Amino acid sequence: MNLLDALRYLTALEQHRHFGRAAQACHITQPALSNALRALEAEMGVAIVRRARSYEGLTPEGERVLASARRMLHEHERLRQDLASSATQARGVLHLGSVPSALPVAAQFAVWLQREHPGVKVQLRSLSSPALDAGLENLTLDLALGYIDRPAEGGRRRQTWPQYEEHYFAVLDAAQGQGAAALPGPAAPLHWADLAGRRLVLLAPEMYHRTIVDAALREGGVPADAVQVAVETDSVLALVAAVQAGGLASVLPGALVRSLQPAATLAVHPLEAPAVRTAVGWMGRPSEQPSRVVAAALELAASDAWRAHLPRLSGALPGSLSFKD
Repeated sequence: MNLLDALRYLTALEQHRHFGRAAQACHITQPALSNALRALEAEMGVAIVRRARSYEGLTPEGERVLASARRMLHEHERLRQDLASSATQARGVLHLGSVPSALPVAAQFAVWLQREHPGVKVQLRSLSSPALDAGLENLTLDLALGYIDRPAEGGRRRQTWPQYEEHYFAVLDAAQGQGAAALPGPAAPLHWADLAGRRLVLLAPEMYHRTIVDAALREGGVPADAVQVAVETDSVLALVAAVQAGGLASVLPGALVRSLQPAATLAVHPLEAPAVRTAVGWMGRPSEQPSRVVAAALELAASDAWRAHLPRLSGALPGSLSFKD
């Protein structure tokens, strides 16, 4: 039995929670995955997987094995990176996570990093804020792009590297706009109160971006019964598609406004009263010596070239973007 392979199969099973999908992700057959896990159980002398007609989770002993598996695989990858990297070029896999509202920025960041370090393979996942915290905690993520002023789940500690401030825009039918202009340039500002009574498509309540929007609407004096949410989704792709379909208004951060296709039927308005700005940045585990690949990513995040490029991605109004040192 190859111990590292078996541990990798175990982490894949916990992630996908399905034997077939875990096997597919590991590029092996389902019987091969099951046999490797049974061999791991025999080696450890305990039941690891709770089995029935389908995957039902891990036993308490299996959870302990899983935690050790993640630590061992994490250290194994760090060693591989150290041995494979040169003085100027990092090599290895970088696991990034991003809140959906910052995903376009994270994707551009991945492209920039891979351009500077061709030996780096980036795996980017779109995750909720709690899932980002969990991913950093359980070592399945190396860095996470999200809301750095939000309290971490369960009081977890994290290290942060600020990137930009998120600005918010109302996107609606140009025919419904007030002094509206078609995308991509911003039209006249609207107040959050101007969204009262409009049919909205918003991210789902469990998404932190939705928490920000709901709080701004309350601060703007919009009664709860005047907020008409017609569509909710946890998918940025579905949110953008619904906006572009027309007939519904939405509140989007600048990074998503930039991803909209120009259309004469859509108008974008900066939102004010209140003027909401939310800090977005990279997050990592505290007091951990970064691997070669993570160090390369953090060097890019702090570079003058990347910081100069960020305003074009985050959609901030001219002169309104602020960076934190």
